[in-house]
Amino acid sequence: MDREQISRHAHADHPIAAPLDDDSVRRLLERGLSRGDERVLDLGCGGGEWLLRALTMHPRLRAEGVDISGSSLAHARQAARRLGVEDRLALHPQDAARFAASHAFDLVLCVGATHAFGGLLPTLAAARGHLAPGGHVLVGDGFWDRAPSPEAVELLGELTDLPTTLSRVVADGWTPVQGHISTRRELDAYEWAWTGSLASWALDHPTDPDSAQALEAAATHRDQWLRIYRDVLGFVCLVLRPTRD
Repeated sequence: MDREQISRHAHADHPIAAPLDDDSVRRLLERGLSRGDERVLDLGCGGGEWLLRALTMHPRLRAEGVDISGSSLAHARQAARRLGVEDRLALHPQDAARFAASHAFDLVLCVGATHAFGGLLPTLAAARGHLAPGGHVLVGDGFWDRAPSPEAVELLGELTDLPTTLSRVVADGWTPVQGHISTRRELDAYEWAWTGSLASWALDHPTDPDSAQALEAAATHRDQWLRIYRDVLGFVCLVLRPTRD
């Protein structure tokens, strides 16, 4: 079982692949979509859940998603067809960091996928290249809520605390106009869903050759969460506008 398959099973009960509940997702989308007829781009869209929710919220909106995972995009197409929005959704199977669009977008998203660009600021640089004048960027990334252990840094990378993260974003030429810091409830709910969904799939398919690996992956992830990063990792989503277009 590869990483992509593990992620698909792990997110079965939490299709937003980030620690946000449904109300938080809705509020963030509403802040970035004031007219309802915008063009939206999701860089690293996975199964397209952010785009699907935006499309169902606004019947005049058009959306595009970019992801390297063909199976995730296939899932997005099936869901779009089921919801009756497939005619307003375009999906591109390629590296989000190399995507070149023929037009600009009013809202550019990248939530939980900044690793595809090498970090938060490179992600914002890529988003800026796709943004229409007056548009918004919605980005979500981790930060250190408390001083991390060396094990946490090794596992999750070189993050910064929240004030430093915001200072770097502002210094890079962006102005936050809305944001959301994931609550402990959202963070824990996401991790329980991730580990529980994967473990449940393994238990429901005991004869599958990948069952034992999936169960082990769920246990390893749960142990890392509880022992290494639960008390130090935070997650923030920012709705941004360029300080100067």
